[in-house]
Amino acid sequence: MAETLEELKRACESCLKCPLGKTRTNLVFGTGNENAQIMFVGEGPGEQEDLQGLPFVGKSGQLFDLYASLIDLDRTKNIYIANMVKCRPPHNRDPKPEETEMCLPYLREQVRLLRPQIIVCLGRIAAQRLISPDFRVTKQHGEFFKKGSVYMMGTFHPAALLRDPEKKKSALEDFRRLREKIEELSINIY
Repeated sequence: MAETLEELKRACESCLKCPLGKTRTNLVFGTGNENAQIMFVGEGPGEQEDLQGLPFVGKSGQLFDLYASLIDLDRTKNIYIANMVKCRPPHNRDPKPEETEMCLPYLREQVRLLRPQIIVCLGRIAAQRLISPDFRVTKQHGEFFKKGSVYMMGTFHPAALLRDPEKKKSALEDFRRLREKIEELSINIY
């Protein structure tokens, strides 16, 4: 077990447990405030994320930042962002179950070290692995589930919103529900 996020990141940098580690340009470990009580978990890095070594920095990241800002969240101030897998799947395909399984211990360690009160799963893959295997984003988005001491919610991945703008209104409502949960739990985001 790592003592710090930096120590865990170093362990991830040397990881070659699955083929993704051999083809990455950069490890995409995570970013944000290490004291944040709200954590977002995506599926896996895309091309821009792989090039920059940071999660959600492409077009979907810009949309994510916009939605977060509407409820006073900011990746540099009061949230932490990570992914199910830390290396880019080729051609931005979904991470395979075995790749996710190999990376899951790293994500669990991130959660253990961060101790968030709320985890928001961005997309089906994260929600099905972290909330429930039968989670359906189109039907259950915006619902909160309590797992241990952590509240979890699944919502649409920002890339899905770019492909299907009709879902943007629903995603915005999910962020409003997140803001309500933050207030209900008296989480200080300022």
